[in-house]
Amino acid sequence: MNTDVITDIAQAEEGTSLWQDAWVRLRKNHLAVFGLVVLVTMIVIALLTPWIAPYAYDAQNLDLGASPPSAAHWLGTDVFGRDLLTQIMYGGRISLAVGFIATSVALLIGVTWGAIAGYVGGRTDAIMMRLVDILYALPFMIFIVLLMVVFGRNMVLLFLAIGAVEWLTMARIMRGQVQSLRQQEFVEAAVSLGLSPATIIRRHLVPNALGPIIVYTTLTIPSVMLLEAFLSFLGLGIQPPQTSWGLLISYGAETMEEYPWLLIYPGLTLTITLFSLNFLGDGLRDALDVRGSKD
Repeated sequence: MNTDVITDIAQAEEGTSLWQDAWVRLRKNHLAVFGLVVLVTMIVIALLTPWIAPYAYDAQNLDLGASPPSAAHWLGTDVFGRDLLTQIMYGGRISLAVGFIATSVALLIGVTWGAIAGYVGGRTDAIMMRLVDILYALPFMIFIVLLMVVFGRNMVLLFLAIGAVEWLTMARIMRGQVQSLRQQEFVEAAVSLGLSPATIIRRHLVPNALGPIIVYTTLTIPSVMLLEAFLSFLGLGIQPPQTSWGLLISYGAETMEEYPWLLIYPGLTLTITLFSLNFLGDGLRDALDVRGSKD
């Protein structure tokens, strides 16, 4: 028998996991791979910024002022003579941190809330999800603005505030996943063994819903980053001397007619990052869709 045929038969008998199949399908999606490469590159640059930035974060040259891109300053300088590339690199640390930390807060609340509502069911589920419906109707931008006004413009508060308003969709997704899983045999077996509801949710239900959770995470991070950029644009987000891509875009918008590079390069950086995250999210959604992969 042909060696290749024997190898294929052996692989078919051995089988592959859902995650192995998903990784194979993800690698075939060129846009998703591009998004993953860009995202990893952005994260690495953000982590290494203090060591690889061409200039110090607070280095100014008032005599130079705002100058267009040159050999000394690849992306130009701002009105204070600060290197724009350095500002973008340091701003990426804040913007990416907001995206990942605020999304983590949203996932923690949403997964916990949705899992409890979906597993317990009955009146508890009805009350919890009606509360979600009520919160959906509230103008969350006003809620965040009020938090900023009452408690001050604090970066940690910004992380928590954005995360606290982005968990509702995850709660609904998690509730639906748990409702479809709680009648499965492995859950009934766990109940018959006397495991507590908290243990069943933590060890059996949440791990089996990781696919939708991962996809939602990659699609929420750009939404959170865009919200932070909007708040910074309005002057309600990150405050100097710290900076973020949203704050740089805000400054660039004020002087776009005189110094267009101050808006173009931060805006382009944010746009590429958001597109990459969306490409990756779409790719993960397709890769983890078992039913779609069988068509």
